[in-house]
Amino acid sequence: MHTVRTYVQHCQAHPSPDHHLTTTALRADTFRLTRGSNRRTMDSIAALALPDLWDRLTGTQSDPDLWVVLATLVAALAVVVPHNPWRISRNAITIAHEGGHGLTALLTGRQLTGIRLHSDTSGLTLSRGKPHGIGMILTAAAGYTAPPLLGLGGAALLGAGRITLLLWLATALLVVMLVMIRNAYGVLTVFLAGGTFLLVSWLAGPQVQAAFAYAVVWFLLLGGVRPAFELQAKRSRGGAGDSDADQLSRLTHLPAGVWLFLFHTVSLCSLIGGGRWLLGM
Repeated sequence: MHTVRTYVQHCQAHPSPDHHLTTTALRADTFRLTRGSNRRTMDSIAALALPDLWDRLTGTQSDPDLWVVLATLVAALAVVVPHNPWRISRNAITIAHEGGHGLTALLTGRQLTGIRLHSDTSGLTLSRGKPHGIGMILTAAAGYTAPPLLGLGGAALLGAGRITLLLWLATALLVVMLVMIRNAYGVLTVFLAGGTFLLVSWLAGPQVQAAFAYAVVWFLLLGGVRPAFELQAKRSRGGAGDSDADQLSRLTHLPAGVWLFLFHTVSLCSLIGGGRWLLGM
């Protein structure tokens, strides 16, 4: 008994080379099996998730109740009409305004060099190209018309039941815009806006997504109306001499009032048309 016990202790203290080889081989096989199993699991999840995501993007979602549509309308009015909330919420309109300049500059063949957003809700979009011509005119005209037209497009998507598609398109546009921002405050505001859309799109339930989407579209439609009236009031007091309307006047030799009228027409018609879609009329 003493001899056997000593031999066992010796073997435990000094394992043979064959024991090491066997243990190493077993561990390698176990690692390969585990890694293969994990890979197959991830492939299975991806195979199930991607078609589901595509179905959500291309499919339709049920419309919210009328009281939700009206509640989001009231919420949008609450942050657009009073002065103090508007001072904060106007930052979102500025994002759409400058984004409109930037997107149109790219679509007309100009080189977009950067976008800056400021805490006073002003902004600046810089692009390179001819200082005149149709590309420059469209780029200058896209600022004040972008928020209401985005709202009109959003209302069309919501009217067709494309709530998820709307949220993901907005997220994608904000991510693309973030790349072109050239100041810290602009990065912060666009990042917060994009992060909000991403969280709602990914984590919220269908009812919350619908309410959020309707609130955003109402805000764009209503918030797209007020800046043109603010610009008109500033110009009547002799201010805003380098506004979009004045730049367009120099580019086209048309009075700035003509371009103000265009801004009013686009924003009010978008509000009427988009409102009818949202209300199901």
